[in-house]
Amino acid sequence: MSQRLSETWDGIGKEILGTARNELYLNMRFLDLALCSLRYQMNTKVRTAGTDGYRIYFEPYGLSELFEGDRVGLNRLYLHMVLHCLFRHLTRQGAREEGLWHLSCDIAAEAMIDNLGKRSVRRAVAPERALVYKRLSERLSVLTAEGVYHVLHEWGLSGEPKERLSELFLADDHGFWPKDDGGRTPEAVLELERHWQDIADKLETEAETFGRERDTESGDLLEQVKLRNKRRQDYRAFLRKFSVWREEMRIDEDSFDQGFYSYGLRLFGNLPLIEPQEFKETKKIQEFVIAVDTSMSCSGDLVRTFLSETCGILFQTESFFKKVRIHVIQCDEKVQADTVITGQGELSEFAENFEVKGGGGTDFRPVFAYVETLRERGELRRLKGLLYFTDGKGTYPAKRPDYDVAFLFMREDYTDVAVPAWAMRLVLTETDLAGEEKRLDADIRFV
Repeated sequence: MSQRLSETWDGIGKEILGTARNELYLNMRFLDLALCSLRYQMNTKVRTAGTDGYRIYFEPYGLSELFEGDRVGLNRLYLHMVLHCLFRHLTRQGAREEGLWHLSCDIAAEAMIDNLGKRSVRRAVAPERALVYKRLSERLSVLTAEGVYHVLHEWGLSGEPKERLSELFLADDHGFWPKDDGGRTPEAVLELERHWQDIADKLETEAETFGRERDTESGDLLEQVKLRNKRRQDYRAFLRKFSVWREEMRIDEDSFDQGFYSYGLRLFGNLPLIEPQEFKETKKIQEFVIAVDTSMSCSGDLVRTFLSETCGILFQTESFFKKVRIHVIQCDEKVQADTVITGQGELSEFAENFEVKGGGGTDFRPVFAYVETLRERGELRRLKGLLYFTDGKGTYPAKRPDYDVAFLFMREDYTDVAVPAWAMRLVLTETDLAGEEKRLDADIRFV
């Protein structure tokens, strides 16, 4: 291609993308900043168009054919790439299988576009797509990429079914996304994450400022942006809320004056003037209750994930005293089992071999009544808190106990439920952000 012809096609492609951006803006003004945050660059090797989070790379011939034959398809392609960036699909693959993650991101983006109903992107939903949405919605209240990935992974999707599904939701070229092959450093990935986090923050602020426009235009899209923008607290940090102060036999370096110790050695040879204390007051967990909802509505796989991750976190961070007492209570509409854990080995073995006991309805009250019985018998003397892992669909106690209580939900199984005003509500999610250790994070809501 000659220089002059290349410049001509470059101008045509950029004009086409600018037209799509303007049409989207007229329908969705609250997306102004996001729509204008991507620059355009011609690339004859890309399949129609793709983005790296900073630029849209376009193949001018394919883009021209799309412009002439399917203007709605062009608009959807542009919005599809913007949604990938807004929801940070490019930076959150982590340890997930690449092909399945990319498919999950495409499904999440297309589901959002199909649900918008805006004139610039509206088209009839194909029956095959509608069936996929229906099956996913049976498990997920919101079709996020992480949730979709979790379900597709459970289905064991691979081979020809996976390829057909990929073709059904195919839109842009993901070849410019960050990869784990050294193509982009962790610092660059984190910078891209922060770049789009800032854009999403501003989008949410602008939409909140113009409330009427937000209600009529943004719909579920803004709700997903708000969901993504929630500042997450490390689950480890949250668990420290349930610790108590107690003296422990260990060197207290904080109260030890190195100056006097060194002076004594210099003055008397091997006789220090002061020695470190052999006891230190530390704040750790001594007694703990983990209640697990084992009703029919709560997934056994999610329960195992929660127990495994929680146990790993607790013993990785020296959260417990050497003598501990942890009650893991399984309950549906009645207490089905109470396993008492007194050491790390027991807790790890229990998490690995956990079997769900129950399967009836959901009633949270029996657990609280049972805990009171344990306290009256003296089996729980210094209980600081109780974690209740559930899907939230049950009967809550009317009276607040005299210890902290948190109801925990996994993001993939979460629906907005009415937790009592005296309890904390946590929505847990697995974080696989590039360059970070995989961990459980929590969106903590005091209600």
